[in-house]
Amino acid sequence: MSEETIRNITHFGWDMFSGEVIMSLIVMGIIIIFSFAVYFKFRKLDPTKPDKGFAMVVESVVDKLESFTVEMMGNKWRHFSGYALGLAMYIILSFLVSIIGFPGPLTYLGNTLSIALCTFFLIHITAMKKNKLGYFKRYIDPIPILLPVNLLSMWAPLLSLSLRLFGNALAGYTLMSIVYYFLGVASDAIFGGFISTGASNIFIAPFITPVLHLYFDIFSGLIQTFIFVMLTMIFISQEDPEEEDSSEVLKIQKGKA
Repeated sequence: MSEETIRNITHFGWDMFSGEVIMSLIVMGIIIIFSFAVYFKFRKLDPTKPDKGFAMVVESVVDKLESFTVEMMGNKWRHFSGYALGLAMYIILSFLVSIIGFPGPLTYLGNTLSIALCTFFLIHITAMKKNKLGYFKRYIDPIPILLPVNLLSMWAPLLSLSLRLFGNALAGYTLMSIVYYFLGVASDAIFGGFISTGASNIFIAPFITPVLHLYFDIFSGLIQTFIFVMLTMIFISQEDPEEEDSSEVLKIQKGKA
């Protein structure tokens, strides 16, 4: 692990020259460019003809994510799928850039904390919109003396989301760094007598590390993306749950009778 990475992990100061911060901005730039490309692509499509190719794939992904959002949060949260898609793209791309040797944005706690703060603010904005001044009552329930405890528990989703994502990304990065180091040592020990020093430590790694990257950067990245997005949906929707249709409730009650 580089000294720069260790410094970024342990230091919360805003450093515009940090590799992790710069890569985070690049990932966001890629998402913005991709979004505009999709927008202009769909503007040119003929609505009377069936979609095919790239347009069909994009539409399929959007439809599935919208269905998942409705399933997790309720029909009135259907529009939330756009934010969920942007969040998912950022997290998975942040894992994937590590495969090509760039600093992983999620190995810097400031980046994971930033996206977790977005969820944190959405949770409390939703609660305020739903409960108005009654929002503040939660901090003195069931008795006012529990105010300090309730204020501490308020930060639980923020810490849970940011530290889980950061911990998994950092663990994968650290393990891969250790593997590359020892494979380099082993390769140098085997081929060092035949090839000049510096070039002999790269022969074993390409045969072993792709499988590990498949797990730590792709499989683990997809799992962490799913968990982060799903928890975001749960935390936000529970502040303003969808009310059941009274006619549907009546039917269920009659069926039970």
